[in-house]
Amino acid sequence: MFGKLKGLFLPQIPAAAVPAAAPAPVQAPANAPTPASTPAKQEETPADTGNGTKKVEKPAEPIPAPAPVDPPPAAAPVDPVPAPVTTPAVGPAAAPANPGQEAVEGEVSSPPVPPPVVYNKYSDDHLRAIVKLMRERTEIYKEKIIDPHASSPEVSPPVTPVYRKPDYEILINERMKKEEEDRIKKEEEDLKKKEAAEKKKQEMAEKKAAEQKAKDEAKALEPVVKPSLGQIMATFLDRLLKPIEDRMDSVLPSTIDPFTDRAYIVWLSLVTLAFNYNTWLMTARLCFPYHPPEWIPYWIAMDLLADFIYLIDSILFQPRKQFVKGGDVIKDRILTKAFYRETERFKFDIIAMVPTDLLCLQFGYKSIFRFNRILKADTFFEFSDRLESLMSKAYIWRVIRTIGYLLFMLHLNACFYYVASHYQGIGKTKWVYTGKGNAYLRCYYFAVRSLINIGGLPEPHTVFEITFQLTNFFVGVFVFSSLIGQMRDVIGAATQGQTYFRTSMDNTVYYMVSNNIPRICQNRIRTWYNYTWDAQGMLDESELLEQMPLVMRTAIAVDINLATFQKIELFKGCDNQMLVDMLLRLKSIIYLPGDFVVQKGDIGKEMYIIKSGAVQVVGGPDNSIVFVTLKAGCVFGEISLLQSSKDGGNRRTANVKAHGFANLFVLEKKDLFEILVHYPLAQKVLARKGRKLMKAKGPAAAKAVEDKKKGMALFGPKPPTPKFLRAFGGLGRKGFMDKMKNAASNQNN
Repeated sequence: MFGKLKGLFLPQIPAAAVPAAAPAPVQAPANAPTPASTPAKQEETPADTGNGTKKVEKPAEPIPAPAPVDPPPAAAPVDPVPAPVTTPAVGPAAAPANPGQEAVEGEVSSPPVPPPVVYNKYSDDHLRAIVKLMRERTEIYKEKIIDPHASSPEVSPPVTPVYRKPDYEILINERMKKEEEDRIKKEEEDLKKKEAAEKKKQEMAEKKAAEQKAKDEAKALEPVVKPSLGQIMATFLDRLLKPIEDRMDSVLPSTIDPFTDRAYIVWLSLVTLAFNYNTWLMTARLCFPYHPPEWIPYWIAMDLLADFIYLIDSILFQPRKQFVKGGDVIKDRILTKAFYRETERFKFDIIAMVPTDLLCLQFGYKSIFRFNRILKADTFFEFSDRLESLMSKAYIWRVIRTIGYLLFMLHLNACFYYVASHYQGIGKTKWVYTGKGNAYLRCYYFAVRSLINIGGLPEPHTVFEITFQLTNFFVGVFVFSSLIGQMRDVIGAATQGQTYFRTSMDNTVYYMVSNNIPRICQNRIRTWYNYTWDAQGMLDESELLEQMPLVMRTAIAVDINLATFQKIELFKGCDNQMLVDMLLRLKSIIYLPGDFVVQKGDIGKEMYIIKSGAVQVVGGPDNSIVFVTLKAGCVFGEISLLQSSKDGGNRRTANVKAHGFANLFVLEKKDLFEILVHYPLAQKVLARKGRKLMKAKGPAAAKAVEDKKKGMALFGPKPPTPKFLRAFGGLGRKGFMDKMKNAASNQNN
């Protein structure tokens, strides 16, 4: 490669420029050495031994060998020898070095230049371009050295011309004249643009005036539409009631949310009470003799109170109700009022408030003139729906409402029975009301027995009585069966969860009995079922949460566990959105008293958050030693989520068991890794914190083991006696003295 670069940078000497060896004399002796033979050998040697790059380098240098080989001048006078004789002698010596080419007569041919080896075409092209530029630059600077006045490759700065004073004044005058002309031309152009803009503005004004004139003419040609009576009354009422509405703005909100405003639901209960007063007592007062003269003032007062509640509801509350239009909640007071007046409910409310009671002045005081008050029934059904949405046990209200429907049907039947008895004559037959006791209670008792088909009723005798009783039986069967079916649905819906729980538990018990599960295990499973149902009212919370949209699930998860997650040392400083994603992956698990949550040596795949109850970290023989007790809000097992199986980093290091019933939230490792894919920065932070916490716990654990070993060494077994001392019989005092005595007695003997 370097040889190739060298060949590129160094100038190439063509083969014709190589100095040729001196030509051999035409007349020479046959046995004389050929002068060209020596250079040929010198050129062939490098061609044979060198590589391709060396072949390129050698022709660049002149060959000095031919100079000393020139023939001596004494050979010139030799007699010329004929060409046929001398040609065979010099033929072998004059052969060219390259056998593939024919040598030029009188010259020595150079070896051919081998083609360069190209390893990378892109690099080769760039190198060649650089070499070309460098050679051109070298040639330019060579010319610059030879001729100092030659042009430079750099751009020369412009030369400021030098003028004489008269010429300079003429130049300045021309410039000023040209500037003046340019200014005048620019002013003319600006003036033209301004005139065009004013003209366009005037045209637009004329066009707008023409359109307005056309609209006015078209409006003048349209027939005049007179406002309807309802519009006139609405305008009149708005002006009349505006001061009252303005005063009530300090008490009531500008608009009311009918789904969440509890004050509005309380008001609906009051309107429902007024509606039930009109519905129940109006029919009773119409059928039974409940209008004695002394009671009429009380009835009038009660009627006026109920009508006043209807009026306040239609003026102050219903026009303030918010509504949804195109997905937007409309909260503008004017728009809510206009929307209310376009509904069917407004028409029924207006009809229900028509003072038909004034007919009593002409026909006497009768409750039949208040029948229009029943059209306020929409308020009762609205109150029923809103109350169901607020109650935690809505089935209670459904049962009460169904019972109310049944009692009202019996009430109507009692009223019809009294009217039939009055038509037949009170006490004239055994079938009619006898006239003794409380009329309403006696008739209501007859209605209960006839509608429910209990039996034991007096036999009807006349055609009217038989027809009435048959109709009563048919209606009773239909109404009673409908109400019983509705009651069954209400009770079934109320106990649907309990039925699901019992079915699940029964299936589990049947499975355990079929497979001969030990009695202790069966009892623990029954205990888990009962406690789980009593604690949370369901077996799996995730089934309920999955039905909710993501926004509501997130709100519930954040409200319950976000504060706890933010206190975890491992997750401090992490993105809140990542914490929210982890909260949505939590699963609730209930452990019975004594259940081991984790055991030492297990593979760590979960992290635990204590929702309720407590757990204990235990150890020692039979796990009887309690190291620490963790209560609601504590977290454990979080480090093992980030540790790998290398060197046992994901193994549990302690035993944790439930102390009583414990409800725990569990976050699995696979869920955490799925979340961290979307948070690469948090993944690095958690890995770094995990390693830091493990290092912090590592020395402490090693130190504890070392301290334990030191404490054991204080009371460990006695070290053995060294062999050198055992040679003298041990270190004991008694043994040494005995040996000394035995040695002295042996010497005396």
